[in-house]
Amino acid sequence: MKIDWKKWRHVTKLDPDKVVNSAEAEEIATSGTDALMLSGTLNVTKENLSELIAQVREYDLPVVVEPAGPEAVILEGVDGLFVPSVLNTPEMIWMVGKHQYWVKHNTIDWDMVVPEAYIVLNPASSVGKVTRAICDLPAEDVVAYAEVADHYFRFPVTYIEYSGIYGDPEIVSAVSGVVTEGRLFYGGGINNAEKAAEMGQYADAIVVGNAVYDDGVNALKATVRAVK
Repeated sequence: MKIDWKKWRHVTKLDPDKVVNSAEAEEIATSGTDALMLSGTLNVTKENLSELIAQVREYDLPVVVEPAGPEAVILEGVDGLFVPSVLNTPEMIWMVGKHQYWVKHNTIDWDMVVPEAYIVLNPASSVGKVTRAICDLPAEDVVAYAEVADHYFRFPVTYIEYSGIYGDPEIVSAVSGVVTEGRLFYGGGINNAEKAAEMGQYADAIVVGNAVYDDGVNALKATVRAVK
């Protein structure tokens, strides 16, 4: 399936390390979300990722993988590969090192690849801990990272990631003012219509993940309605 990801307003993120049954998978896929992003930081293997792909592939909905590392890259049965680089970490392996290894050891279908500039802002999150991201940043630093991502590195996606907690709308609003070339994605703590609508004012697309598992499919559907 050819995807037009630049028009997405709502993305549902599913974790290969968590379980949804067949009925839940159908409800998620038919909720009105624009795409399914298969992504996780811990315990993601090619086996559980392949199982999740098989579970959601039958629906007429874009399915993309956002790998935590080269070991979680799967292209068969998916429509795109959204590859994150974490900007606010002192460890360059998360900015370019993992990517160099992946390119060196694989033949890449670049038509499927969408690079993402990640700015991680929850130090308690798995992604924050694994990447040792510097999360305690004033708004002006976050905005500067976003401007570097959008105007200097020309990332097609700048992703503000609070991962598990609801972020600061004022920071996301400020970031939206400088991300003018690419698209701004926001993820973190969106579990109802109000939060979806608030962040949806500023982000081109909101990403809803934990709400699927913690609050159920009805909560997911409410977030879809809020931004569409």
